[in-house]
Amino acid sequence: MTSDSLGTWPRRRAVKSADHPAILFRDHATSYAELAARVDRLAAALQARGVGFGDRVAYLGNNHPSFVETLFASTLLGAVFVPLNTRLSIPELEYMLQDSEAMLLVSGSELEPTASAAAGSGIRRIVIDDPDPEDPVSIADDTEDYEQLIRDAPAAPRPATVTLEDRALIIYTSGTTGRPKGAVLTHGNLTWNAINVLVDYDLTSADRSLMISPLFHVAALGMGCLPVILKGATLLLEERFVSGDALRSIERLRATTVSGVPTTFQLIMDDPAWTSTDISSLRLLTCGGSPVPDRVRAAYEARGLSFSGGYGMTEASPGVTMLPPKYSQQRGASAGLAHFFTEFRIRGADGRVLGPHERGEIETAGANVFLEYWENAPATAEAFTDDRWLRTGDVGYVDDDGFLYIVDRSKDMIISGGENVYSAEVEQAIAAIPGVTGVAVIGVPHERWGEVPHAVITLAPGQSLDPGEMVAHLSSRLARYKVPKTIEIVDELPRTASGKVRKAVLRERYDSESEA
Repeated sequence: MTSDSLGTWPRRRAVKSADHPAILFRDHATSYAELAARVDRLAAALQARGVGFGDRVAYLGNNHPSFVETLFASTLLGAVFVPLNTRLSIPELEYMLQDSEAMLLVSGSELEPTASAAAGSGIRRIVIDDPDPEDPVSIADDTEDYEQLIRDAPAAPRPATVTLEDRALIIYTSGTTGRPKGAVLTHGNLTWNAINVLVDYDLTSADRSLMISPLFHVAALGMGCLPVILKGATLLLEERFVSGDALRSIERLRATTVSGVPTTFQLIMDDPAWTSTDISSLRLLTCGGSPVPDRVRAAYEARGLSFSGGYGMTEASPGVTMLPPKYSQQRGASAGLAHFFTEFRIRGADGRVLGPHERGEIETAGANVFLEYWENAPATAEAFTDDRWLRTGDVGYVDDDGFLYIVDRSKDMIISGGENVYSAEVEQAIAAIPGVTGVAVIGVPHERWGEVPHAVITLAPGQSLDPGEMVAHLSSRLARYKVPKTIEIVDELPRTASGKVRKAVLRERYDSESEA
């Protein structure tokens, strides 16, 4: 019996690289042989608790080896792994757990109160009891201890036959209609995306890849973690991003690659230890989410390093294009070339495929492009063209050499510190506040985060809005990075004849007022 499951990767890699370190976390190294053994035991334990083919297993926690183990153990059984964003509010997490119909939630003890509230009583829970000695957390009696569960489990689960076309992950992406959608990625999607990374970034088994981004993000998982395991390299796993810690890890652990978003790289270069830290081991910096600011690019180039940027999205697992480092100076504004086994094209509003320098919507195709939105057939149909190319909603063009340039992105999306914020979701929450008659949320520039949400609001006659109360209202419903940092009360919003808010006018007005 054969299987194409991601969950077989630790077993396969252990045969070739048994003693090589797979994960280094808090100075503890887990070899590939140890990783494979722990994944097998965890899979057996999950199976004994009823997890089988197609069931959903959710994970909520900071970066930890258990994330990797739960991913591989779940997919080894043919179950579907559902990583959850630790920055989301309890109502947001509760919605995702209910929407995915997760039967089991694995969570870190640092998020125990949140996990308990979001899961309620209908989801079986396993907790990684790894508390901070300075801030211990009380663990509920109805949960199971992750390490004890692995210790007590049989050595191997009953195998499942999994194909590349089977579902592997559901990753929730903020929805333009106010509700997040679960993008379903198959075993094939993630396998081919990892192969693209190996081909285009020349990752080797000798690489030591520092992971400073949260693994629940598809970029960290798809472009960082999975290719490292596939190749047999070493994942240097940071629990959370702290600029000084990242610099110390680069120097002490001799990291060769780092991936992140522009904000993380800016915080690293602004850290007091930047100039005194030995970063000579680094050979590759990969960055996504938004263009690298010139100041940041120049600071790293002054130390002999170039960025490899790129363009992607959750629905592409996530890689669509990459910019080779050798082009970072002369083509720094470009998102790069298509990944090896991925294609993109530019299409006009009339459906015509456009030529060089013609602007239109970016569409992409390849084995890395997702299967569907979880139980959302209308959204899935809308996402694809008749010939099964993925509509990105982003506007761009290619030059004569095939390099992609992003002109604009989906107008309703704001990228704040590498996090996607869809304005419709924030607007829906603000509209529920008594007295609000209209609202539009746009992205405005921010020195550290790239851009942040700005809310333009109209109120009913005689009504007022207390900013502190509004923030408190939103903070209980949305992740903090989605809460507008500034608000503006206006008499009326600019609208089209059909009543739709003209956000382009608001952006132009904001730019003009900022310049003034």
